[in-house]
Amino acid sequence: MNKLNIWEQFIQQSQLRWQEVLMSTFTHIQLVFFSMLLAIFIGISFGILITRVPSLTTVVLGGAGIMQTIPSLALLGFMIPIFGIGIKTAIAALFLYSLLPIIRNTYTGIKDVDKATTEAAKGMGMTSRQILFKVELPLAIPVMMAGIRTAAVINVGTATLAAFIGAGGLGDFIFLGITRGIDGLILLGAIPAALLAVILEIVLSSVERWSTPEGLR
Repeated sequence: MNKLNIWEQFIQQSQLRWQEVLMSTFTHIQLVFFSMLLAIFIGISFGILITRVPSLTTVVLGGAGIMQTIPSLALLGFMIPIFGIGIKTAIAALFLYSLLPIIRNTYTGIKDVDKATTEAAKGMGMTSRQILFKVELPLAIPVMMAGIRTAAVINVGTATLAAFIGAGGLGDFIFLGITRGIDGLILLGAIPAALLAVILEIVLSSVERWSTPEGLR
């Protein structure tokens, strides 16, 4: 099948299914949003924890790394007995996949803060908590945001697999296109997912610039 026919199919399917595309896009955004919300909260917490308790570093980073090595469909399968078929399972699996870059970059960002800066903060009488929130985290934001951006963009693509467990999203069109042999349907899921990833990258880059201290921009 030539490219012209593929794009003709895409246009035809877009005209027929544009309402379904909007609904699936909204579902896709929900999957990414809630899984990333959990991953950011838990990932940053664990990243901070291992800077304070170095003995846990290998266990935490190793555990998050193992989650990344499990094939996506296998991880979704492992989650089904716990959460059942549907959105909860997809969010749980996407959350686990997003942890490693966030934990690792939070840890790296804080550890890379100049020791002279933290020593100066201690000399000013700051507590450990104040040093963390007023010195270390603000200086670590660029590195932390790089991890969040990486996790989010990967998450958008991985979320297409949620269709295989009945969680919806743009993967429905990809799965349907594969089973029916209609390339236009595959594009109907793939193109909006790619656009979502690009938009998310742009938004998070803007957030990074806004949240980074002026001296580090």
